[in-house]
Amino acid sequence: MITSVAVLMLILPAAGALLCVALKKSPRPVATLIAAIATGLAVSLTLSTYGASYTRMFGYLPWLQGIVDAPILGIFVDPLASLMLLVALPIGLLTVLYSTSYLTDKNREHPVSREHYGRYYFWLLLFITSMVGVAISPNFLQFFLFWELTTLCSWALISFHQTERSLRAGFKALLMTEVGSAFLLLAILILFVRTSSFEFSALGMLPEGLRSWVFLFLMIAAWAKAAQVPLLTWLPDAMEAPTPISAYLHAAAMVKAGVYLMARAVSSGWGIPPKISLLMAGMALLTIFVALSLYFVQDDLKRLLAYSTIAHLGYILLGIAIGGLGSTLGFRGAALHIICHAYSKATLFFCAGAIAYVTGTRSISALRGLGRSMPLTAVAFFIGLLSVTGVPPLACFWSKFMILSGAMRLHGAIGPTILILILGETLVSFGWMLYVAQRIFLGPVSLAAQVHSDPPWEMSATLVILMIGCVAAPFVGMPLVQLMGK
Repeated sequence: MITSVAVLMLILPAAGALLCVALKKSPRPVATLIAAIATGLAVSLTLSTYGASYTRMFGYLPWLQGIVDAPILGIFVDPLASLMLLVALPIGLLTVLYSTSYLTDKNREHPVSREHYGRYYFWLLLFITSMVGVAISPNFLQFFLFWELTTLCSWALISFHQTERSLRAGFKALLMTEVGSAFLLLAILILFVRTSSFEFSALGMLPEGLRSWVFLFLMIAAWAKAAQVPLLTWLPDAMEAPTPISAYLHAAAMVKAGVYLMARAVSSGWGIPPKISLLMAGMALLTIFVALSLYFVQDDLKRLLAYSTIAHLGYILLGIAIGGLGSTLGFRGAALHIICHAYSKATLFFCAGAIAYVTGTRSISALRGLGRSMPLTAVAFFIGLLSVTGVPPLACFWSKFMILSGAMRLHGAIGPTILILILGETLVSFGWMLYVAQRIFLGPVSLAAQVHSDPPWEMSATLVILMIGCVAAPFVGMPLVQLMGK
């Protein structure tokens, strides 16, 4: 039964993607229904496997017989995979629902005609499929296949409008993330040659020196996918994508696959060398502050949110590094931040999309006084802002608290150093984001903000659901993360 649910959850969005191409101009009801069913399957799978790990292997590769006699393809569900599914599928459903109103000729920023609907929903549902595959892959080989599929989908969707800027952004994203894919493939090849296995746990079978190199290659792959220093510039440029895609890419898909890779690698044996953990922590802190420094020169609201995402992915990698140094609490905080950040950042991106849909602009300097005409969007934006910056009792407070508590359990000066740096970053980030929100929604109404209402009900309903998610995410994620590291 569990196997059937997992396989259906994987196959259904892929089949739906093909169906959307066939339907061409009217795929929206089908896409919404399929995303809803897949989300229900993810919830069912999580409840069925709660408190345990479930593995089912059923696929051989004939050309590897005699080298690897065990099945290669299958499914693997544990608390970490369940957490990722509860991010990728519900937010995928909300992205589809939101898109039914956003992706129309009434969009003042980017009008879209019906002839492009089939292409859009094909790639979006395939994107959801790829993230399901990443979450439930039982080994590095299958993981790599779906990892590459996320890259292909993100390239197609970033380039969706097919303007010169969007095509350049899509190509840049493809090129820079493929740098990471090359290092991931190299790590997998080394692992296979030395252990004759693609299993995540085979990392523990490598000699210490070689294991350090493999973890380094995995980390470079994660840096590229998650837009960390020095491979961060593709993500702000990727804001040429339709805003629902930006929301999904930032909250639940492409970049989250990068941090999920490191979480999976570390949790599969806790054999990460300390020096690699220290390097990961140092680069995460560097990324957080580089991203913070770029907040202050952004006039495009989506680009500002993109740099915020880069910083928060650094938070997740910092927590994973703390876990690698011996603090399970820090690792659990990182895992919890995956879901807490997802719902918080999706709220902000969908608000940005609503603003652009109604006003035709994302320019921070051109917008003022929107709160009077778009009260629901204003409330949602402030809740998303308070949540993502870690104001209690909203979502990211709890995950940040766990990461910092985990850091303080480390020996020596590293814990207090992390605490001081992160608290400082949090205060500056909160202050600037609050300033931007006040500028956009409060004060006298600017010319661009002279609109009459919040967006259509599908977009408004998405905002309401996400506001609930900003409160509920820790309640969903905490029982799962408490099972990790035991």
